[in-house]
Amino acid sequence: MPSVRRALWLLLFLALTPATLVAKQPTTAAVAREAPAATAVAGGYELPPPALQALVDAPRPPQLAISPHRDLLSLTQTPSLPGIDVVAQPELKLAGLRINPRTYAQSRFSFGTDLWLLDIASGKEIRIKGLPEPLSVASSSWSPDQRYIAFNQVDAKRGSNELWLIDVAARSARRLMAQPLNTVAGRGYRWMPDSQRLLVQIRPEGQGEAPASDGIPAGPNAQQTRSGGGVTQIRTYQDLLKNETDARLFEHYLRSQTVLVDLAGNAAKLGLPALTLSVEASPDGRYLLNQRIERPFSYLVPYRRFPRRIEVLDLQGRLVHEIAKLPLVEGLPTGNDAVATGVRDIEWRSDAPATLVWAEAQDGGDPARKADIRDAVMMQAAPFERPPVTLARLGMRYGGIYWGNGELALLSEFWWKTRQVREWRIAPDHADRDPALIRDGSYEDRYNDPGTPVTVIDENGHARLLLAADGESIFRRGDGASPEGDRPFLDRVDLRDGATVRMFHSQPPYYEAPQAVLDGAGQRILTARESQDEPANFYVRELDQAQAAPRALTRFPHPTPQLKGVSKEQIRYKRGDGVDLTGTLYLPPGYDAERDGPLPMLMWAYPAEFKSAEAASQVTDSPYRFNAIGYWGPQAFLAMGYAVLDDFSVPIVGEGDQEPNDTYVPQLVASAEAAVDEVVRRGVADRQRIAVGGHSYGAFMTANLLAHTRLFKAGIARSGAYNRTLTPFGFQAEERNFWQAGDVYGAMSPFNHADGIKDALLMIHGEQDNNSGTFPIQSERMYAAIKGLGGNARLVMLPNESHGYRARESIMHMLAESNRWLDTYLKQAPPAAAAAAR
Repeated sequence: MPSVRRALWLLLFLALTPATLVAKQPTTAAVAREAPAATAVAGGYELPPPALQALVDAPRPPQLAISPHRDLLSLTQTPSLPGIDVVAQPELKLAGLRINPRTYAQSRFSFGTDLWLLDIASGKEIRIKGLPEPLSVASSSWSPDQRYIAFNQVDAKRGSNELWLIDVAARSARRLMAQPLNTVAGRGYRWMPDSQRLLVQIRPEGQGEAPASDGIPAGPNAQQTRSGGGVTQIRTYQDLLKNETDARLFEHYLRSQTVLVDLAGNAAKLGLPALTLSVEASPDGRYLLNQRIERPFSYLVPYRRFPRRIEVLDLQGRLVHEIAKLPLVEGLPTGNDAVATGVRDIEWRSDAPATLVWAEAQDGGDPARKADIRDAVMMQAAPFERPPVTLARLGMRYGGIYWGNGELALLSEFWWKTRQVREWRIAPDHADRDPALIRDGSYEDRYNDPGTPVTVIDENGHARLLLAADGESIFRRGDGASPEGDRPFLDRVDLRDGATVRMFHSQPPYYEAPQAVLDGAGQRILTARESQDEPANFYVRELDQAQAAPRALTRFPHPTPQLKGVSKEQIRYKRGDGVDLTGTLYLPPGYDAERDGPLPMLMWAYPAEFKSAEAASQVTDSPYRFNAIGYWGPQAFLAMGYAVLDDFSVPIVGEGDQEPNDTYVPQLVASAEAAVDEVVRRGVADRQRIAVGGHSYGAFMTANLLAHTRLFKAGIARSGAYNRTLTPFGFQAEERNFWQAGDVYGAMSPFNHADGIKDALLMIHGEQDNNSGTFPIQSERMYAAIKGLGGNARLVMLPNESHGYRARESIMHMLAESNRWLDTYLKQAPPAAAAAAR
């Protein structure tokens, strides 16, 4: 911690004094004083200036989980970033999974190092005795009766993966069973409804070591396709199986034994080991919904597309009923509304003892096929001897159900192509009743979003609608989007006539969002409240006491007090075609526009597609949210004296029959021009010293803006894709494949326009990027193109990093590279006035 204290002291000394602000025409010496050069450390990683290091090491708030009775909170503290030694631990990449072979778990690198409880009524902390040391919590789960908390303790160095139990009343913890868990395909444990047992996935006894390869191939790896199969979408996936050796390794690490474990740690095996994806008990605890995969595997798609058996078992693991045997799915029809045929989205109906509900496509899963009924929602009750009944016939795709009781549930459907969404009231016990339409609109329309139904955990551990005393009213909570920004709300809605009572509405100068309803009447709620200078903390509000102040439950401190004086404003302006745009403008502590003049600026964004200009023009975010200055986004560079325009609107609109990407580049350029003009008009940014950046699709945007404009002196593109022919079956929201819209793919690819990149582009990419479409080769080929064309670019490949960077050394190096890039091409560039004088 001494190094952190030194960093904080230096930052307070430098960043909070007027001398650190960038003057109108800073000298080279002044710039050098303001931005110390990055320093090299062992292994070639660099450290950024202390002001940026302090942001990386700033404390994180704990994660909270409310108990089923809604009177206790569990809090889990996660420390700062792990080191590269942790991130570089052994990792297998098989069938779309990343597996730690030491622990038989999905690879992860951040674990909870402290766990405690908080009593909502008194606000008192409850500490737990007997926790393992060192504590390393991967996940935790309340029992339905809230007497216990199960948690998964993982120690990668020792190769342990254990199930532990907290007795809430005794305030003590103990290891529940000695057998190691298998958490490759999920959490690895699930409470039974009686709260006396858990369903657990363990490593099979006598499984032996993983199959080893001698490195000598048995022969070529062949694949074959035949004509006549029709056009299907084959997305680009990472970490796929490559050969039979991979397939055998995948089977070894995924295979688990399902056991039923009581509170004494006694385990009873259920059936034989299998390639199990999930096991979930029915609400009455008599049946198990089991999903497992089997061969043949594929080299084209991840494991979730492999052949699957969906079956009902009894508590001895014996087969009761086979729901479906699904085939391998290596491609879907064209379009984002395409789905696989057969059973999908299967779940237990939470308000019934043992009833399964699922969807099945009625149009072959093909959105291009004309059909009045797209999906059928099926329902089948135990003992599964009678055939399924049809609960609903939908004209769009099934979106899920919120369960209340036999007389009331809420079912949603959607259609991507039109962005339409509908919500229906149904009576699950009366499948012959016609559903009642309660919402029909666009899910792009944030201003008219009624909010998400509030649910609570019932006595069996399942989520169900919170119903008011009349049995006909529900509660909804939402963002409360409006022209004034987001103002979260809680409503009580009478489903008989739609009458709505606003129970709570966030009031300026705070952003306060309901987190949970603590009573049946909706009069007592848990909220998270923040303001520009106050981080989010949790409060209890008594809504029937209008004048009562909220009661604070937590008091998390400001994580970066050295930047408490940052100025934040939600600005609004128009694009040339009339579309309203927004952005969040940040200015460094102590900055005065009249005194200090225009600053060098970093702009950051992520484009979004819309089907209407009206929806694209809606205001997003809130001016009252906390000024969270973290290491991941552009706000970090406020500590170095830059102005920042974050999340500036880049809507790509395609109304009617036109697709958004048909005019991607003109709309992208118009959005950037409008943003630059606005910050220059305000006098806070110097037109000659503006950089643009983004991550993933934002990196794609960055390269395109440098290829098609001279608005920016530099760009920072992290983990992007630049050549759309490498994602030929669609990307982001683009439904068409390359052979349907080749001109669009070509026009959108900055790789094709690399000769137009005249300004400096920094590209950063994780060497092990696992995101679909952003293969590391995208950055490698883009860099080679710019280099070959005589352009100015730098490529930084981060070892052992994925799409998001995880190691402390990687984050520090990312900041060091970015800071040096901005320092070179913005701070050391002559201001607009000096450039004009030349």
